Amino acid sequence: MNKDKFIRSVRLKESACQGCINCIKHCPTQAIRVHNGKAHIIDKFCIDCGRCIRYCPHHAKIAIYDPLSVINNFKYTVALPAPSLYAQYNNLTSTDIVLNALLKLGFDDVYEVSAAAELVSEASREYIKTHEKEAPFISSACPSVIRLIRVKFPALLSRLLPIKAPVEVAAEIARARAMKKTGLKPEEIGIIFISPCPSKVSYAKAPLGIEKSNIDNVVAIKDIYPLLLPHMKHDESQLTPLSNSGRIGIGWSSAGGEVGGLLVDNYLAGDGIVNILRVLEELEDEKLHGLTFVELSACTGGCVGGTLTVENEYIAATKTKRLAKYQPVSKNHLSDNPEIESMYWADDVDYEPVFRLGNTFKESLRMMSEVEQLTARFPGLDCGSCGAPTCQTLAEDIVRGDATPNDCIYVLRSNIADLSQKIRHLTRERESGDSMPEEDKVLLRKYISELTTDLASFGVPERQKRKD
Repeated sequence: MNKDKFIRSVRLKESACQGCINCIKHCPTQAIRVHNGKAHIIDKFCIDCGRCIRYCPHHAKIAIYDPLSVINNFKYTVALPAPSLYAQYNNLTSTDIVLNALLKLGFDDVYEVSAAAELVSEASREYIKTHEKEAPFISSACPSVIRLIRVKFPALLSRLLPIKAPVEVAAEIARARAMKKTGLKPEEIGIIFISPCPSKVSYAKAPLGIEKSNIDNVVAIKDIYPLLLPHMKHDESQLTPLSNSGRIGIGWSSAGGEVGGLLVDNYLAGDGIVNILRVLEELEDEKLHGLTFVELSACTGGCVGGTLTVENEYIAATKTKRLAKYQPVSKNHLSDNPEIESMYWADDVDYEPVFRLGNTFKESLRMMSEVEQLTARFPGLDCGSCGAPTCQTLAEDIVRGDATPNDCIYVLRSNIADLSQKIRHLTRERESGDSMPEEDKVLLRKYISELTTDLASFGVPERQKRKD
C-alpha cells in the first residue's frame, strides 16, 4: 500500500499531549489511539477533517501548512483566496478591499477561488443534465469527504461528481494567465492557496481525481487574517477593481452554497463530519430517494467553519450572505476561460480497504469472528481507558496485532485477581509446613511471572511489586 496516498496535515504536538482521550472520542474514523500517555494518529485512517484540533483541550493537535514567506521562493506569486476569507472580516462592503490588501501584502496577482467555483457550477449543471439517470451525485469539492468515501463507502465512489474542485480550476487558470502575462516558466510562478482547512493542504500534496495539483503552497486563513488588516484601511474609491465573483461563487463558502449554483430542487446539503457520516450510511443503504445532488461539507457550516479560520462559522455564514446579496448571479462562464483544458478528473478514485482486517475474504471472516469473541470479553462501556475509542476497536487492534487484551483495564484487573487467587491457593500448603510438589512450583513460577507482567501493564512500579 503506497503510504503517499495517506498524506495528512493534522499532526500531534507531542510535548502538549497530556494523554487524555478527548480526541479518540471525537474522531469520526477512529484514527487516534492513546498509548504510553501520548496520542497517536494512524495515517491511513485519518481524513484530515480537523475535528480533533477543535476538541483537544491541550491544543496538542495542530495543522501543518506553509508560512507566508513561501512567496519569496518564486519570481511571481498569485494568491488564491478562498471565498471563506471574506467572511472573516466585519463590515466588509466589497471583496476588492481584501484582494487589494493581498497585493499590498506581497503577492503579485490574485485570482479568486470563488470565480472558479462559478465555472465548476456551470460544468456541474451540464454534467448532471446529460447524466440525469445516474443521479444522485455527490459533491467532490471537499477533500475530507472524498477521502472518507474512499476508505469507508466504496459503493458510493461512482456517485462522486468527477469534476475538479474550484481551487484546482482556479490554480490552473491562474498559472496559465501568469505565464502569458510574464513570460515566466511554470516553475517560476508560485500559486498560493489561502485555505480554511487542513484537508486542502493534504489535497495540494496528494490530490484525488488528478495526478498532480497546480497549487504550489497552502497558507492558513488564520495567519493571513491579521496581516491583511493594516492594508484594508483606505478609501474604497482608490481600489483597483479586481473582484470577479457573483453570488454563486461567494456563496460556495457556506453550507448549501454549491447547490445554490446548480438550479436543482431535489438536493441534500449536509455539513459537519458526524452528520455527513449518517448521510453517507443512508445513501449506501439506499434509504434516501429522489435526490439529484448531495452536497457534503466536513466542517460545520461549510468552509467558513474550517479549523484554519478565525470567525464563528454561523456569523461567517451571515456575513457571506450579506456580502453576496447585491452581487450579480454569476460573472464567470466556461466559454470565457480558454485556459482550462478540462474540467473533469483525469483519474478514478479507487477504494482503499484500510479498515479491512484480512488480506483475503476467508482470512477476514476468521478475524471478524475473533473480534466478536474478544468484544464479548470486554465490558462494553466504550470508556476509552485502553486508548482505543470503543471495545470493538480495541478488539480489532488486538486481531491486527497492535494491542493486547490487557490493554482493557477491566480484563487486566480480572486477570490480576485470578492469578493472585491461584498463587494463594498454591502457597497454602507451604504455609502449613508441607513441601510443595515440583509441578506446583513450576505453576507458581509461571503465575508469578504472569502477575509481574500484568502488574507492569497496570503501571505498578518495580519496587512496589517486590514489596508485595
